[in-house]
Amino acid sequence: MKKLIIIYSLLVFSSVSAQFIKYGVTGSLHKGSIAGIHNVSKGNFGGSVGIFADFALVPNDIYDSAWLYFTPQLELYTIGERASWDETGKNEQKYNNTYIGIPVYLKYFIRNNGYKGDIYFMIGPKFEFLVSEKTEESEAINDALNAGFDPKKRGLGYKADSFGYGVSAKIGVKVDNSWDVFVRFDRGLSKVYLDYSAHPTYNRFLAIGVSYYLGETN
Repeated sequence: MKKLIIIYSLLVFSSVSAQFIKYGVTGSLHKGSIAGIHNVSKGNFGGSVGIFADFALVPNDIYDSAWLYFTPQLELYTIGERASWDETGKNEQKYNNTYIGIPVYLKYFIRNNGYKGDIYFMIGPKFEFLVSEKTEESEAINDALNAGFDPKKRGLGYKADSFGYGVSAKIGVKVDNSWDVFVRFDRGLSKVYLDYSAHPTYNRFLAIGVSYYLGETN
């Protein structure tokens, strides 16, 4: 948690010289999964809520005319999946993880004849800190042991790492001065399960969401 506070504080304070700042709240609904480990696995629905700030990186000669922003975000989100070792769903395993995330975006508005448009793209790194891990797989572990299998070789009995990183990207549309809607895709680049070596494991999700601007400063 100390790492999270330090990283986010540095990101914000490094941008205080921006001449125009907009801030607000954001939320999304996604379907995600933990790739590479749980055999017959299916993505699970989750969600996120957070706060963000748009720091203008280009001059605002006309009100709200900046087309490039630095946008750090602080959020809480869930991700997980359902898994089994056959299509019948027998001894189904359930994985539900909760993270505090810090995506750090560059936000670019498409321009038409030099004027800022309503469509934007965002991309940047994301850091995530595990705050809760709920796993239900004891029946599957017992089934593997009774069948003479090592549960670890089936991807069972592992603990998620407390820190991760990846990339996040959005495509959004400005509805009016207060509301945006967007589609978002996140892909982890670090291993979720450090001790599992059979395949790389990473978080991923595809989301739809909205952002609401609370205010702005010059």
